[in-house]
Amino acid sequence: MSSNSFISGAFSLINSLVRNGVYHIFGYPGGAILPIYDELFRWEQRDLVKHILCRHEQGAIHAADGYSRSSGKVGVCFATSGPGATNLVTGIATSQMDSVPLVIITGQVARPFIGTDAFQEVDIFGITLPIVKHSYVVRDPRDMSRIVSEAFYIAKNGRPGPVLIDIPKDVGLEKISYSFLPRFYVTLPGCKPLGSNHIKHFDRFLGLIQESNQPLLYVGGGAISSNASDIIIRMAEKFQIPMTTTLMGKGIIQESHSLSLGMLGMHGTAYANFAVSECDLLIALGARFDDRVTGKLDEFACNAQVIHIDVDAAELGKNRIPQIAIVGDVKDVINEFLSYVDKSDKYYHDSDRTTAWCQRICYWKQQYPLLIPKNTSSLSAQEILKSISILRPNAYYTTDVGQHQMWAAQFLDVLPRHWMSSSGLGTMGYGLPAAIGVQLAFLSQEVICISGDASFQMNLQELGTISQYNLPVKIIIINNKWQGMVRQWQQSFYGERYSHSNMEKGSPDLLKLADSFNILGLELDSRYNLDKILNTFCSHKGPAILNCKVKEHENCYPMVAPGKSNSQMIGLNKAYVTSKT
Repeated sequence: MSSNSFISGAFSLINSLVRNGVYHIFGYPGGAILPIYDELFRWEQRDLVKHILCRHEQGAIHAADGYSRSSGKVGVCFATSGPGATNLVTGIATSQMDSVPLVIITGQVARPFIGTDAFQEVDIFGITLPIVKHSYVVRDPRDMSRIVSEAFYIAKNGRPGPVLIDIPKDVGLEKISYSFLPRFYVTLPGCKPLGSNHIKHFDRFLGLIQESNQPLLYVGGGAISSNASDIIIRMAEKFQIPMTTTLMGKGIIQESHSLSLGMLGMHGTAYANFAVSECDLLIALGARFDDRVTGKLDEFACNAQVIHIDVDAAELGKNRIPQIAIVGDVKDVINEFLSYVDKSDKYYHDSDRTTAWCQRICYWKQQYPLLIPKNTSSLSAQEILKSISILRPNAYYTTDVGQHQMWAAQFLDVLPRHWMSSSGLGTMGYGLPAAIGVQLAFLSQEVICISGDASFQMNLQELGTISQYNLPVKIIIINNKWQGMVRQWQQSFYGERYSHSNMEKGSPDLLKLADSFNILGLELDSRYNLDKILNTFCSHKGPAILNCKVKEHENCYPMVAPGKSNSQMIGLNKAYVTSKT
C-alpha cells in the first residue's frame, strides 16, 4: 500500500492489533461496532486474525482473560456500545482485581451523537474508570495506531491490567492517509519506569534471612505474572525456606515439593496457616496481603519481620508495613538478589539453621493433612479433584467460584500458568468461558474446567461457543444442588436459615443440555466407578461434561472464620487442634 493511499479507522485498528501480535479476538458484534467487524471480515479471509464468536459479552471477556492468564499474552475482546459494553463490566473488574492484561475494544455511537442519549449510548469510559488501568476514547482516527500501541504497552508493563479503547462508529468509517498508520514506538512521559536500584536493600535482605530460624515465603499472583517460578524455587532451596502461595500464586511450586505448604488463608491448609502464624520472617513476593489470606490482619504473621517485593509501589505498606520494601518485577529482583548473594562475602551456608522449623512443619503436615472423605459410598468433591489431578497432572485448569474452587485449590497440583481462577473478585460464571480462552491459546493441550452447578448456570450459553469451534474442553460439575459456599456460611454464621441458596428446582438436566449442544454428557453418582468414568471422560477427543452428584451438605474445611486469626481454624477433624501447636 502506497503512502498516498487512504484507509479507514477500522483498518488502522485491525492493522495495529495484528502488528501488536494479536491473532485471537473474542467478541460479539452489534450496531456501533459494525464498521470494525466489516473490516475484520477482510482480515479473517486472509487468516491474519481469528475472531471467536462468544454467546455473551461477559463470556467474551472471560475467554480473553483465560487466554491471557495461560499464555502470558495480552487478551483482546470486542463489544458494541450500550448493553454490549456494560456486559463487559464484570469481566473488566475481574481482570483488574487479578492484574490480567487485556485490551478491550468497545463500539460507541457516532461523535455527533455522544451526550445526546442516543440509541445504545452509554458512557463506558466513565462507567469503567475505577476498574481499568487506563482508558481511551478515540476521537480522531489518525490517533488509532498510537493509542492501540500505548494500550498494549500499558496493559502488560508494570502491574498488568485491563485497558479500554472506546471507538465511535464514525471514527471506524472515516478515511485517513496511510501515512498516519505505522507508529508503534511508544513514549509515555507520564509512565515512570520501575526503580532499578535494588542492590541497596540486599545487604539487609540477606542479613534478615541469615538471622531467621523460621522464615516463610509468601508468594502471590505477581510471581506468576513475572514467570518467576524457577528463580523462586531456587531461592527457597538455597536457603531452605518453606513456601506458601495465595490462590493467585498457585502453580509457582509443585505441591508435592518438600518445601511447599500449599495455599494459605481462609480455606488454606492447616500447616500453611500455622506456619504463617509462627514464622519470624515473612518474605512476600508479588502478594498484596488480601483479607482472605490474612484473616485478622493485626494477628497475621504478628511475630515476623516482613520483606515485601512487588511491582506496584501502592501495595507496599498498604495493609502491612514491611521492614524492607522493594519495588520491582519479582523475577528480576530475586535474580539480582541471588547473584548478589553468590558474590557476597557475608553469605555463609548454614544447612542446619531452618532444620527444626522444617521438621516442625513436616509434623504439622502429618498431623493435619487435607482430608478426603472415603468412609462411605457417597461421592466427595475432594476425591474427584484429587483423582483428576493424578490422572491429568499437566492439564490447564479453570475454576468457577465457591466450594469447588477452594477444594480445587486444595487438591489440584498444577504447573505455572495452568491455574485460572477468579480470585480477587470471586466471579461466578468465570470458569467455562475462561476455559475457551485457554483452549484457543493451547489447542493441543488438555483444558479442564472445574465448576459448580450454580456457577455453571451463570454462563452456560458458552457451550454454544465450545460446540461451534469443536473445542475439546472438559467440564467437571461438582453438583451438590446448592450454592455451596453460600449454604456453608448460612449454616455456620446465619442460624441455618437457607435463604435462596438451594438450586435443585429449575436446574437443567445436564445430560440433555450437553446433548443439545452435541457435547458428550456423562454422570458420576458413586465413588465406586470414579476411575472408570474419569478415564472415559478424559480420553474423549471432543468436549465433554461430567455431572458429579456429590454429597449435598459437605463443607469446605479448614476454614478461618471472619475476624479470626489464621491459627484459629474451624471444621478440622478430631485429630486437629484449633490453637497454635
